[in-house]
Amino acid sequence: MKRLKSLLIAGVLFFGTMQTINAQAKTAHVDVNEIISKMPAMLDSQKQLEKLSATYDAEYKTMAEEYQAKIKKYDQEASTVTDAVNQTRQQEVQDLVKRITDYRDNAQKELQKKESDLVKPLMDKIRASIAKVGKAKGYQYVLNAADLLLTDGPDLTADVKKDLGF
Repeated sequence: MKRLKSLLIAGVLFFGTMQTINAQAKTAHVDVNEIISKMPAMLDSQKQLEKLSATYDAEYKTMAEEYQAKIKKYDQEASTVTDAVNQTRQQEVQDLVKRITDYRDNAQKELQKKESDLVKPLMDKIRASIAKVGKAKGYQYVLNAADLLLTDGPDLTADVKKDLGF
């Protein structure tokens, strides 16, 4: 009976110790923002987006200048033309405003789509690299340093950069 009691107590202590060991999972952190900001492919993507944005901005500016010119011209000639002409011009200006607004909205959507198309594969690559490095170093959890209040622990940022080739 005494032996059974001792065995039972030893078993409880053993399983309690195992639970404590399992609860102490290894964690590390990585600064995803730093990786993104220094990643050559991301820098190339940003340049592509800036170029596309500049193209859209130039076209938008041209359309806005056309609008301003028409408004100025129509204001100057409003008193010298018939009401029918003024109404036609007013409709023309409204159509131009709609075209400009639609262009701006479409340009924003296209930029967002392009950004998503360029950034998603890079983020997937970063995530895969973080998982690979974390597993290779024996970590169960790798957290983003930007989401942490305290980053006093292993930092895998340099290892992930090395794995990504920069």
